[in-house]
Amino acid sequence: MSGAASLQAVLFDLDGTLADSAPDLVAALATLCAEIGHAAPDPVAVSRVVSAGGRAILRCGLTGFDETRIEELLPRYLDLYAQRGNASTHLYPGIDDMLRDLEARGIGWGIVTNKVGWLATPMIGQLGLEGRCGALVAGDTLATRKPDPAPVVLACNLLDADPARTLFVGDDLRDIEAGRAAGTRTIAAAWGYLNGGDPRDWGADAIADDVAALRSCLHPDRDVR
Repeated sequence: MSGAASLQAVLFDLDGTLADSAPDLVAALATLCAEIGHAAPDPVAVSRVVSAGGRAILRCGLTGFDETRIEELLPRYLDLYAQRGNASTHLYPGIDDMLRDLEARGIGWGIVTNKVGWLATPMIGQLGLEGRCGALVAGDTLATRKPDPAPVVLACNLLDADPARTLFVGDDLRDIEAGRAAGTRTIAAAWGYLNGGDPRDWGADAIADDVAALRSCLHPDRDVR
């Protein structure tokens, strides 16, 4: 990619990249713990693994539980999370302005998330992104999820974008692996949850420490390296 001026599309992970959803996910886990008589979760520890999904959240908060019990409790946890209605979830500061800048420049954007569609769709609506997001590929849209490249390829197709002229931005190693395998350029969102990892080890084409740095990466005169 010769520079951001040649961009056709930008794809984003959802939780930990566009939106801070950890408060609602932690609160739902706290409610579940109270229901089953388990100690309250450590909110800081749980927040770090949010991008790894519901099972990782339960493993973090429900110490000592085996995988069978985790699977049994997952549906109830997701129901409790859905019932909260994204009450405390919000876009990270600067994200909305950054998306509006892309829209003004005619650059399509979409979301590729491992969050299931029945949770992702209402969240996007409450964040004010419905009708603006050109493609949503959720965790149950296809038979495979990130780090498989298929969801990223599908999002590019929905946006009618060449993967080689697309950027994928995410806060988890799986995002970078999926984007790279799909043929996109990749940016690690270092402001996200990171799942305990160091984005410098992920092999991304660029690392953005904050949303302002991401906007700089997307500037028309700047090469993404």
